[in-house]
Amino acid sequence: MTTSLPITIDAREPVLARRTLLKGAAAVAATGVTITAAGAASVAPLGQTGAPTIATAPLPLGPLPGSRYPDAHLESAKKGPPSFGPSGFPAFAGTMAVERVATGFRWAEGPVYFAAGRYLLFSDIPNNRIMRFSEDDGHLSVYRQPSMNSNGNTIDREGRLITCEHSGRRVTRTELDGSITVIADKFNGKRLNSPNDAVVTADGAIWFTDPAYGIGGFYEGIKAEPEQEKKNVYRVDPKSGEVKVVVDDFVEPNGLAISPDEKKLYICDTGFTDGPDNPSHIRVFDLDVAAGKVSNSKVFAEMPKPSITDGVRCDTEGRVWCSVGWGDPNEDGVRCYTSSGELLGKIHIPETVANLCFGGQQRNRLYICGSTSLYAVYTSVQGAMKP
Repeated sequence: MTTSLPITIDAREPVLARRTLLKGAAAVAATGVTITAAGAASVAPLGQTGAPTIATAPLPLGPLPGSRYPDAHLESAKKGPPSFGPSGFPAFAGTMAVERVATGFRWAEGPVYFAAGRYLLFSDIPNNRIMRFSEDDGHLSVYRQPSMNSNGNTIDREGRLITCEHSGRRVTRTELDGSITVIADKFNGKRLNSPNDAVVTADGAIWFTDPAYGIGGFYEGIKAEPEQEKKNVYRVDPKSGEVKVVVDDFVEPNGLAISPDEKKLYICDTGFTDGPDNPSHIRVFDLDVAAGKVSNSKVFAEMPKPSITDGVRCDTEGRVWCSVGWGDPNEDGVRCYTSSGELLGKIHIPETVANLCFGGQQRNRLYICGSTSLYAVYTSVQGAMKP
């Protein structure tokens, strides 16, 4: 126990009287033992907190250079008659263009939109912080630092933030009063690898992926040996809190999303990062929310290697929107597929894209985390807004 130093003022003697100093000296001596003992135990930092970059001119905000209507950054996979935009591609909303709305990050990831406050939260993983972008006035601020090198974020049906943490090796929930609850940090008594992304189904269950990226080094987490034999996809029961494996045959399970009718679960496998023969694709499963199970796995869409996709969302019509990056720069951006896996078009972004989500008051604004910057574009569809 640490003893506080009493400051006693006796009206009959000077403030620094000998009796007062002796009392303080005795307390210091007692405290010194405590300090020595406490100093023997060290605690690792809560992940890497980024050092400021050398001041340079930031990337320009606003419509991307060379934008004109219709925006050439939108490319339709369907060739049709001349029109006022890319034919058959629902990313085109009319008089609009892809915009850079914020910049200055090391690796932007995990966006989630809070409609009640009209703001977006997203992770800047190496800088160990969660950022907040207010869409009403474009204000950018730090929401949380340190964030335990947070990666994926989502929102549950009660409006609470769900976060996957690399250096914490856990999934947490930020309560409405600001306190943080640990949802999952172990399975079978062993620590998780580094939870990456999460979704919440209507029954309140939290489904999350657990690849090993966050323990591979000290840049986006804390380097450590994996304790789990596999890189699993888990489900946390909303009533008991029990953590169960729902899929165990991924190389590196990454982003995930549920269809608007909650009958399909989409999961990205970015195993290509571990070897050229590993997958770079999205798999789709039949989802049984009530039973907490998935079945009938199949490949939904292959990515053009060496590109990978690690973020995915659905719109209200069941179309699938996913990120693309790490390969051919001409493929950097977002892809849109029909629910049957047919490619509809691409949104070209001048950086590797990690993740994305729908937002805006009409749920028709697509926010895109592209490496050092946050991008946005209005679409002609509405996001399903399922967490």
